[in-house]
Amino acid sequence: MTTPVLETVGLAKRFGRKWALRDCTLSIPSGKVAALVGPNGAGKSTLLRMAVGLSRPTAGTIKVLGELPGHENATLLQRIGYLDQERPLYRGFRVDEMFRFGQGANPMWNMELAHSYVDQLGISLRDQVNNLSSGQQAQVALTMCLAKQPELLILDEPAAALDPIAREDLLRLLMRQVAERGTTVVLSTHALGDVGSICDYLVILSHSSVVLADDMEFVVESHRFLSASSSISPTLPDGVTVIDTRTSSRDVTHLVRMALPIVDDTWQITEPTLDEIIMAYLRLGTSSVASEAHGPHAATRGGIS
Repeated sequence: MTTPVLETVGLAKRFGRKWALRDCTLSIPSGKVAALVGPNGAGKSTLLRMAVGLSRPTAGTIKVLGELPGHENATLLQRIGYLDQERPLYRGFRVDEMFRFGQGANPMWNMELAHSYVDQLGISLRDQVNNLSSGQQAQVALTMCLAKQPELLILDEPAAALDPIAREDLLRLLMRQVAERGTTVVLSTHALGDVGSICDYLVILSHSSVVLADDMEFVVESHRFLSASSSISPTLPDGVTVIDTRTSSRDVTHLVRMALPIVDDTWQITEPTLDEIIMAYLRLGTSSVASEAHGPHAATRGGIS
């Protein structure tokens, strides 16, 4: 089997008395554009920082491209492009100076690629980083990652706080890299529109734990809305797990995850959108559904454990 690009077992990180991440077990396959989705404080940035060796686990293990991340593993770091949400750049440098710095630090650096990308974006090599807009700074930072020619891109909120044009330009740049070089991408995002448009694998974190992790197509196909009159209160079909329930004076509607196709005339069955599925999982917390969904392979294919 192909080595997962990111694999965790019982991973946890605690800051003082607060758990930023706990009992995180997942396996992201190679060749994917994986979205890491969750509310603020869910543990997304914590997970990504541990993946690039900027933070050590309190418990559990994490492997990236089959290896343990850390500053001492320089060979692994050369295979990864990481973009922090702060987009760290030397503000007093010109763009060409940033690129020369990147070239000196990365043996696989492709200067021609870096020049080509910023030229398409209308950014001059002579521009000083401090004089660029926030969107242009994000594009330069992403170009720095892409010019490394990494096997894996790890991006923490790459398009956050960008205007629509800058956001589209940055995402186009990212998808060009994926299309041309087959780079695997793991990115955190709050923008659900980005998830459906550019990603094909979904990981949802809620309350510091993984509640869903699977291929996007399978996620959509394995969830349904079941609706019925609230006066009837019919029994739910076998093999379903209720993720969310909405009630009114007349109807009750369950969003369910199903192990097998549902054939039951008692219920009106409709297909939810991806956004509706994601929002339902984001609502999971300390409820009984959340407790059921949490675990070593929470809501991954093959069932719940």
